[in-house]
Amino acid sequence: MAIASLAGCMAGPDYVRPADVVPAQFKEGGGVAKGTAETRKGWKPIAPLDEADRGPWWRVFDDPPLSKLLAEVEFSNQNVAAAAAAYDQAQQIIRQGQSGLFPTITTNYAPTRRRTPSSGGDAVYSNGFSNASNASWELDVWGRIRRTIEADAASAQASAADLANAKLSAQIQLAAAYFNLRATDELQALYEETLVLFRRTRDISKNQYSVGTTSRADFITADNQLLTTEAAAIQTGVQRAQFEHAIAVLIGRSPSDFSIPKGRWKAKKPPAIPAGVPSELLERRPDIAAAERDLQSRNALIGVAIANFYPRVSLTAALSFAATQPWPVAVANESWSLAGSAAQTLFDGGLLDAQRAAAVASYSQAVASYRQTVLTAFGQVEDQLATIRLTAQQVARLDRAVEEAREAVSIYLNQYREGTVVFTSVANAQSTLISNIRSAVSARQSLYVATVDLVGALGGGWDASRLPPIDELSRIAAPPPPVPASALAASVAQPDSR
Repeated sequence: MAIASLAGCMAGPDYVRPADVVPAQFKEGGGVAKGTAETRKGWKPIAPLDEADRGPWWRVFDDPPLSKLLAEVEFSNQNVAAAAAAYDQAQQIIRQGQSGLFPTITTNYAPTRRRTPSSGGDAVYSNGFSNASNASWELDVWGRIRRTIEADAASAQASAADLANAKLSAQIQLAAAYFNLRATDELQALYEETLVLFRRTRDISKNQYSVGTTSRADFITADNQLLTTEAAAIQTGVQRAQFEHAIAVLIGRSPSDFSIPKGRWKAKKPPAIPAGVPSELLERRPDIAAAERDLQSRNALIGVAIANFYPRVSLTAALSFAATQPWPVAVANESWSLAGSAAQTLFDGGLLDAQRAAAVASYSQAVASYRQTVLTAFGQVEDQLATIRLTAQQVARLDRAVEEAREAVSIYLNQYREGTVVFTSVANAQSTLISNIRSAVSARQSLYVATVDLVGALGGGWDASRLPPIDELSRIAAPPPPVPASALAASVAQPDSR
């Protein structure tokens, strides 16, 4: 009973999440003043959801080719595969730590055949059989082993969050590359539409030059604008190929065996992504979850360092026998021993103090890294919200500018054909049209990419109520050790529900 009661001791501090400075609402997301009842409404206790299934967030874009590509990331992306292997390794490290709660038993069986010369000249032959078995068991009186298991379990959960982050990162990169590719398709199509108008302009200037109503300079200028625009259209093909190759790599395929059919924007603007309550961001982002799990692991290692100051209590047992036949073994030849020991360091030149101080400093470092990760996450969300809000206004104005520039080219071209304006007016209008087209496509491209980046900044999903937890670590089953420490060891091997 004394040993059982001591087995419940756990040296070191229990983990408590550090206080965070979480805003009442996103600055760019609107809302009421900080601290009001309306702001506090909707807040709820924060619990890490690093192992929650984020679901197919990309369905909001209603783009089947994109959905098909993103579904392949989880199974084909090599960075995701590496993160999955790291998570499997972390699970096995937990099992290694759990083995420390059990006795270690070894045995050695040694049969021998011996020839001994005698004085009479005839050798004497004899058989010998010996077996020696040993057992050792370190009693986890101060919780050193259990704290180690707790640290390993937190590290495994951090690996699970890293795996989720690797998936999300690859998906966000692929979605951004996909919309960049669609932007080149859109620009290419607009170039082709505009080239029809520019060829018409070149033909008109050529005809007028042929009849002597205009100078050769007008024809050369029109032809030059046509050639320059055709070259720009060819350049979009280079950019498209690069985006297509990037997508192939992200889904683990060779670029030479992969292609995406051309297509234009399915919608003039991307779907609106609700940002939600700022506190929910701590649940959505896998990188925040990984940072907190690392923090929890280092907190447990402080307990390991403190437990090293206390004696290590061990039990050992030995059983051996020697006989001239393998079975049955004569009891008279049997020997055994039982022993207990408590080893305590009396002087180490400050080693244990330094290890404890290092563990505390490592925890402080993790606290700072965790808080920086949280601040960075809020900053990224604010950046994308601002980008989406302002770029949407820019897109609306540039679309209108393209329409007006296209109309201006048509008007100037008709006036030039009638001889009421010089060709310079047509050339300037065409240059403005091309510039506006590029700007409009670039702005819409930025709007789509910012929307994708906002999804990534929010952690890949925004309906946390639909995200059931997946307790991967609970699948690591170990038979209960014959001491009360088993309950504690099992509890730290489960995901933290706080």
